Amino acid sequence: MDASDHPSDWTPLAALLYETGSVPGIKELMDAAANVGDFTVSHAPPENEGWAEVLRDGLTFDLRGLSGGKAQVCPVIDHVVGVDIDHGFSGLSALLICPGPHISGAQHLLPVIRVATALADSLAGIGTPRAICWIPARNAVAPHLFRQAIVPWLKGGPFPAIALASLQRLADGNIISTGLKFLIGQEFSLSGDAGTSPEHLARVAVRLVDWLVAHGPVKEATQPVLAGTGAVFLEAENATSIIARCS
Repeated sequence: MDASDHPSDWTPLAALLYETGSVPGIKELMDAAANVGDFTVSHAPPENEGWAEVLRDGLTFDLRGLSGGKAQVCPVIDHVVGVDIDHGFSGLSALLICPGPHISGAQHLLPVIRVATALADSLAGIGTPRAICWIPARNAVAPHLFRQAIVPWLKGGPFPAIALASLQRLADGNIISTGLKFLIGQEFSLSGDAGTSPEHLARVAVRLVDWLVAHGPVKEATQPVLAGTGAVFLEAENATSIIARCS
């Protein structure tokens, strides 16, 4: 297998951001695979190609941007969590995690996403990445916060909204999501009654992400009761947008 075997529209799911010049290479990757033991290097082309195929839990992913090859630029980032980047992202390079050809088209499925996030967490132990990006959410999350979010989910806990989605508060106080469209085909805009506190609205938003990932897109008006926060009214504004209201 070589890079030419991959479809031209092949899109990465995640990225680890390193200071330029400190991205790990094939040797560091193979050493980590031997030491960590939860993934293997299933194909290692010459170092100057800058990529390798890794296998985890029966799924293959390609890593692009390894040292020795062409540096990869950072993905688009709109949301930063726990990352102190004084100079922005211009001085960083990306190690991209891309689904292998045999799972192309299945990257939206939760079993694939679970393996991809677990792989990103394992790879974060190589060198000193500044952030882990979940590209559909356009975010950059400190590696330790990413890990704190995904490990409980991988063990059956709530969906890790901080890691795999982004929540942004607008000037009017409403909260909008980014990254849910990748999972369920829709994003939401959440508003509260006049007396709703910002803190409560934020808690509702996190719970709503978990509920939507579990139940799928909203096709007709519904009013689920979210654990710990109460009822929220949902209706589809259109095929890709949900209007959510809570009290």
